[in-house]
Amino acid sequence: MPEAARDGATAEACPPGCGNGNPLRVQPASARGPFPGIGPKHGYPSLAPMLRGITPAVVSVSVMSEVSIEDHPLFHDPELREFLQRFNLVLPDPSEVQKRQSEGAGLIVDGHRGLVLTNAHLTEDARSIMVILADGRGFRARLLGRDARTDIALLRIQPVDVPRVRFGDSGDLEVGDFVIAIGNPFGLGQTVTAGIVSALGRGDIAGEDAGSLIQTDASINPGNSGGPLISLSGEVVGINSALIGPYGGNVGIGFAVPSNRVRKAMQRMVGEY
Repeated sequence: MPEAARDGATAEACPPGCGNGNPLRVQPASARGPFPGIGPKHGYPSLAPMLRGITPAVVSVSVMSEVSIEDHPLFHDPELREFLQRFNLVLPDPSEVQKRQSEGAGLIVDGHRGLVLTNAHLTEDARSIMVILADGRGFRARLLGRDARTDIALLRIQPVDVPRVRFGDSGDLEVGDFVIAIGNPFGLGQTVTAGIVSALGRGDIAGEDAGSLIQTDASINPGNSGGPLISLSGEVVGINSALIGPYGGNVGIGFAVPSNRVRKAMQRMVGEY
């Protein structure tokens, strides 16, 4: 009987005539990778080869918006009013407008036409939108359309040369599948995290009609909104949209809009996806 393959190696049949009368050929397991999308790098499994094909298409999105003081929830807080009156302070003029900057992420879905996918909630009340590519180039963006029901928005920038991303079938996802989230957490810039699909069909989390969300424990923080959720084969299976956590931080409960719903929203906006 031949010896068992050593740790970290697999044994496969040797074709006739390979010599020395040994019927087995030992091959390092790392040469083929244990999962689709995980390739060898310096002899160890790595997601880097797969990510190189998609990270150039992931962008940071910076939105400047103007909001009325009157729209702020604290403006109508009776306890705040009582506190201010106690110290002879007055509320700001309700007609006063404040500027607000929000940071998120996006995905270039068509570089030739400059189409960028992001979250609808990120673009709400937007006065100006900047898209920053992975290589540092920045472009002013125009809002083409937004679908608040699915929390999807489509932007346009000037044409750019980036790899074309592939959309996967989110209907094929199962709990336990490995996924990767890419975004711009806390405005730090492009960041990659990994986890699994924790649950499917989550509802009443983000937006009025954003049911059937993908739940994942891949780290999703403020600034990840609009970035892609990717399968190990490098296909986009969702767009990161929301999280649940104390003080807005990550505790391993994040949510993404399934790619099948994303594509339908894009079809309504541009008619091709």
